[in-house]
Amino acid sequence: MLMEADTTALAGPTVLPDAPNGLAVAEPDNAGPAKVDSAKVDSAKVDSARVGAPTGAEVQTANIRAALEARLAELRLEHRELIADITTEERGLLVPDAGDDVVDIGTKAFNREQEISLANAVQERIEQAERALERLERGGYGWCEGCGEPIPPARLAVYPSATQCVTCKQLDERR
Repeated sequence: MLMEADTTALAGPTVLPDAPNGLAVAEPDNAGPAKVDSAKVDSAKVDSARVGAPTGAEVQTANIRAALEARLAELRLEHRELIADITTEERGLLVPDAGDDVVDIGTKAFNREQEISLANAVQERIEQAERALERLERGGYGWCEGCGEPIPPARLAVYPSATQCVTCKQLDERR
């Protein structure tokens, strides 16, 4: 005897394969619950598990990982360039310049401090991107490190390496 099952729960949102970044979701049609042979449903689940096709969540995770790794590579390059500039400038500071007056010396010191500050800010962003990648691997990606609440998807879409929600980030910056 074939058993008919209500598959309304199975007809949830699905990821569209041709959507950009695999992130778009289609709503199920509202034609009513479909009647399906439950043995075929179980068999289909087993067959799709054997095939090893990535799920929507796996595709989304892969896209996030790729974006984070690309950003991390950009930040590391930027940091190396800043450090190289600082090192070059420091070599110039070792050579005394008889023409420098107090204002020139002050300007050079200010510029050097500004470049060091920029390099430190880039290093912090590198560490933040690395933490986001670690959390992605551990399963904690998308949750605020400050309050433990979910980080809004819109924030993650704009800033994938975000490790704090907007509220916690604002509080952190005020300190």
